[in-house]
Amino acid sequence: MAKGGKDWKARAEKLKQKVEKLKALLAAAPAPTPVKTKAQKPVSPLAPARFPVLPAIAGAEFSAVGTGIKYQNRKDVMLVRLAPGTAMAGAFTRSSTRSGCVRDCQAKLALKAGAEGAAIIVNSGNSNAFTGRVGEEAVAAVTGAVAAALGMPSTRVFSSSTGVIGEPLPYEKITAKVPDLVAGLDGDAIEMAAHAIMTTDTFPKGAAATLQGEGGPIHIAGIAKGSGMIAPDMATMLVYIFTDAKISAKVLQKLVSRHVEATFNSITVDSDTSTSDTLLVAATGQSPAAEVKGDVAKAFETALKGVMMNLAHQVIRDGEGATKFVEVRVTGAVSDADAHRVALSIANSPLVKTAIAGEDPNWGRIVAAIGKSGAEADRDRLSIRFGDILVAEKGWRNPDYREEDGAAYMRQPELVIHVDMGLGRAKRSVWTCDLTSRYIEINADYRS
Repeated sequence: MAKGGKDWKARAEKLKQKVEKLKALLAAAPAPTPVKTKAQKPVSPLAPARFPVLPAIAGAEFSAVGTGIKYQNRKDVMLVRLAPGTAMAGAFTRSSTRSGCVRDCQAKLALKAGAEGAAIIVNSGNSNAFTGRVGEEAVAAVTGAVAAALGMPSTRVFSSSTGVIGEPLPYEKITAKVPDLVAGLDGDAIEMAAHAIMTTDTFPKGAAATLQGEGGPIHIAGIAKGSGMIAPDMATMLVYIFTDAKISAKVLQKLVSRHVEATFNSITVDSDTSTSDTLLVAATGQSPAAEVKGDVAKAFETALKGVMMNLAHQVIRDGEGATKFVEVRVTGAVSDADAHRVALSIANSPLVKTAIAGEDPNWGRIVAAIGKSGAEADRDRLSIRFGDILVAEKGWRNPDYREEDGAAYMRQPELVIHVDMGLGRAKRSVWTCDLTSRYIEINADYRS
């Protein structure tokens, strides 16, 4: 018994010595290098509950694949094939440093189209902007590969690229996947295409409308991407709208040009204009309805504008770091241009936007933004409202305004800042979001 006790004590002592040695080794070992991982991207609190059900557009087929241009384990290139006779229209950024894709699309839309079909190919992760002749060669290679695969002239293949500026596009990754894109074309795959064009977006964006034409229904469906670098002219966004309407390219272009100013050119996240902004609208002419004209033309125009506005608002709802959706409504200006100028001055003001983020009803910052806008203004005729709350008028704070009412209003997720200039009958609205610390985090980490 005594002997067994001695053995147990000896074994315990040896075990204790081993533990002490192990602790010493661990203490002397270098600390492991932490692995940097990116947190799951939070979805905007202003996002719609789900992607909408979009109608199939006869004559339009979609596909998407992953190429690894920037993002791993996700689809980042989408292709659309459009039926012969499709009419095309568009609007683009006016940036002097616009990308090769934008310039190529503008040149192709200026050409007289025949009866051929058309195609759109889009990649995310690399904007192919400020890449000189190399960028132009990339555009030619991608559009040429699609044209060859679909049996159509390269002049009818439109391309877009979105993402990092100034880096050559590894276009071989796209051209290698063209056969897969063609093989996967499907009339019901528009939602997949919406996912493929996202960059810092937190949700895919879609909108639709249906109207009754003479002889049958006419459908409109659109998708968009955009989250940051959003400012009028047009925003860092890509927008693709499809309809089965029978309408000429000339008339379609008139409608697009007429309504782009009040929709995509009336939103701003951060006052920065992109090099890649593209809006393309395609009409396949495959609806059973007769050619769009008369009362149907008016209804079609209203429906098209509605889809454009819906997509524009979704871009703001997905503004980088946004927690507030804000309409800046200006009335009583001497001209539409002045109304727009004042609205943008308020919507782009970092002081206004950070006050909104902090739910601070700091109307003095709105006064300052009006004053710096350059628009004609008279202090003693101005009035400012937060929603229905009259904050200031006649050059002074409304004596009945209570700060706690303004603060309570600012806690809402959707806000209206209404300024009446008191000078005329012109009016304009601009939509924006707040500016939060999350915006800084996203853009500080964009290329890493």
